[in-house]
Amino acid sequence: MNRVGQTRAWKAPPVFARAISLLCSALIAFLPGAPLRGQQEPKISVEANVVRVFATVRDKHGQIVSTLTKDDFALDEDGRPQTINYFARESDLPLTVGLLVDTSLSQRNVLDQERSASSSFVDHTLREDNKDQAFLIHFDHEVELLKDLTSSRKKLADALGLLETPQQVETGEGGGHHRGGGTLLYDAVYLASNDMMKKQQGRKALIILSDGVDRGSKETLTTAIESAQRANTVVYSILFKGESGPREGFGRDRDRGGWGGGHGGGGGHRYPPEREQRPDGKKILERISKETGGRLFEVSKKESVEQIYAQIEQELRNQYILGYAADKSSNSAEYRKIHLTTKQKDLTVQARDGYYTEQPVSPATGQ
Repeated sequence: MNRVGQTRAWKAPPVFARAISLLCSALIAFLPGAPLRGQQEPKISVEANVVRVFATVRDKHGQIVSTLTKDDFALDEDGRPQTINYFARESDLPLTVGLLVDTSLSQRNVLDQERSASSSFVDHTLREDNKDQAFLIHFDHEVELLKDLTSSRKKLADALGLLETPQQVETGEGGGHHRGGGTLLYDAVYLASNDMMKKQQGRKALIILSDGVDRGSKETLTTAIESAQRANTVVYSILFKGESGPREGFGRDRDRGGWGGGHGGGGGHRYPPEREQRPDGKKILERISKETGGRLFEVSKKESVEQIYAQIEQELRNQYILGYAADKSSNSAEYRKIHLTTKQKDLTVQARDGYYTEQPVSPATGQ
């Protein structure tokens, strides 16, 4: 007796099976393009060497220029001139945005501003009927995905409402308190690029709200930037000068752990003592943005976070998209420099500095 859910396979008698096999062979022989008997079917290989570059152009007054044509640009790769095969000003191309919000203790006094401005940005930028989507990640001593990709402004607003800084916890036999520290900035950029953006199509941008000081990441600044470049993602940075608490680096792990394959353990590291020179967060954020084709903004009395978000929105809606066929890759992955300029000398082009080629797959091993 068969168990529930199991079925017995029916086998055709040998005479029927032989007849069916002959009939199928005869039909295949008459199909268009079918290989003759004894002839190997040709293998088709397609190599995708098209490189896309997203660019923003400004005049000498800093105003965005959106009326250029393909002939107005000049592009080279590693010093070799390239032919621009694709050119568009596609403001309607779907947009994917990732918000990366620093919730470490140094940002506790500006978190309300970040939350409010981010919610307003989502309302103005995300077009629910145009396949735009966004996700929200917060990072302190762990990296946590608060809201997966969605086109719902309400769901994103609800997720933004969950942003909070780590609380003080009791530790040790004496019942003393210390702060949950750590700022896994590099891990956040890496995970957002590699796990979220890499599989998305169209225009992609990460927006970092932080003081730019990393404490405890497993990834380095270089690997974080590389991950964004490989995902063809522009990174905008909004610098909030936070508080430099005396021992913010000393932290602890939360029960729920980190997101993205073990990147939540940063809080357990012992960081250098107070006398170590504090990293320059502004330079760090500036490098991330510059090398991915984005910009660094700094919140100040003259420029609020709301005004900064308005500028980012304007850029995202006025990008040029250029494509060219790159030279075939060598036997190993490599970094290639891109230099994009306009023939009008008084214009400034904002675009990524280069890209990484993928290591070719061996036909024999598939690796």
